[in-house]
Amino acid sequence: MRLTKMETLYQLSFMPRLFPVNCYFVEEADGLTLIDAALPYSAKAIIGAAERLGKPIARIVLTHAHSDHIGALDALKTALPAVPVYISARDSRLLAGDVSLDPDEPQTPVRGGVPKNVRTRADVLLADGDRIGSLQAVAVPGHTPGSMAFLDTRSRAVFVGDALQTRGGVAVSGQLKPLFPFPAMATWNKQAALASAQKLKELRPTLLAAGHGRMLVQPLAVLERAINEAAHSLEAAAGERSV
Repeated sequence: MRLTKMETLYQLSFMPRLFPVNCYFVEEADGLTLIDAALPYSAKAIIGAAERLGKPIARIVLTHAHSDHIGALDALKTALPAVPVYISARDSRLLAGDVSLDPDEPQTPVRGGVPKNVRTRADVLLADGDRIGSLQAVAVPGHTPGSMAFLDTRSRAVFVGDALQTRGGVAVSGQLKPLFPFPAMATWNKQAALASAQKLKELRPTLLAAGHGRMLVQPLAVLERAINEAAHSLEAAAGERSV
């Protein structure tokens, strides 16, 4: 595991050279908010990192319910039973293995590592705009129907889960980057993902922290290029279908 500090946040990156899977600590007055739960074997390293920092894990907040973001959740909840778990109300269904879609949602299939036999259920179900300490929940459907990002209202760092990737090139979820194609392959709906990326840009983040890849400081210009690339890709695909 590689630990990288930037102001009041820490990136914990597992397999950083091969297949980087990130989770994050955000410092709060009462301890650490853990954003995402990485891989099944990550629990010991996550708990150990908090112990080295000398701060308790006060809450676990999930961007979405894919298996590489909730992998250590059961082990963490067993070790830290009093620590509450937060996820969007929509992706709480995915956490339980339910891939059904609502009638008003795009009827593209849910993709990616849907959890199987995960025991943990969320203690708090989140909606767009909810606050968790210094973090503001931002609904960013696209990668999954209930994906959420979290904006640190102090620094304007934004934790985007898989709404965007930085590994293999900065991309909106659903846009294939050959050097790291996996987030695109696991994306539910590209059009919704593009709209969510535009929503994230409007937050004017000072730092972009994704589930896969390095953190980006002052990411607006790069984010705008990724959005334009995604928009052009979707327009081209629509034009091909209409021919």
